[in-house]
Amino acid sequence: MADPRVLRATSLLALLSGGLLAGAFGYGAVNVATTFNAVPLEVRLTFHSALMQMNGPVMQTTMAAAALSALALAVLCRGLPRVVGALAGLLVVGSFLVTRFGNVPINGQIKVWAVSGPPAGYAELLSQWETFNVVRTVAAVLAFALIGWLVVSRRSLTPTPG
Repeated sequence: MADPRVLRATSLLALLSGGLLAGAFGYGAVNVATTFNAVPLEVRLTFHSALMQMNGPVMQTTMAAAALSALALAVLCRGLPRVVGALAGLLVVGSFLVTRFGNVPINGQIKVWAVSGPPAGYAELLSQWETFNVVRTVAAVLAFALIGWLVVSRRSLTPTPG
């Protein structure tokens, strides 16, 4: 049987990192992204570029911690908690993939636009960025909700025999 202390520590790490990820993406979606639309385009592009440069290492670390701890929780459990932990981990991995292959390439273009000005059709790309942002935010919030359910219903956290 897995050591209950390891299971508890893994649960807490999954909850903390999942909550940080969901909170950061949620705050960004509700406050930052909507503010982008309330300021002049030049301000948005400059701020967006600076923000994404700072967010890179922080969000990648948070996504890695959330994914690995949720997947570790799945390995440590059995039954429904294993499935829920794995699903939470996959949702975080999904948010990473959307970020890496959706938002990040557009962020690179926005960085150029901040210096040279946006090209024709820029609004469509900004709309795509916002769609990717919503998708990754929903995935992160769902992952956090699943981990939260596991932790709150402690009886569901049954260690694997070992």
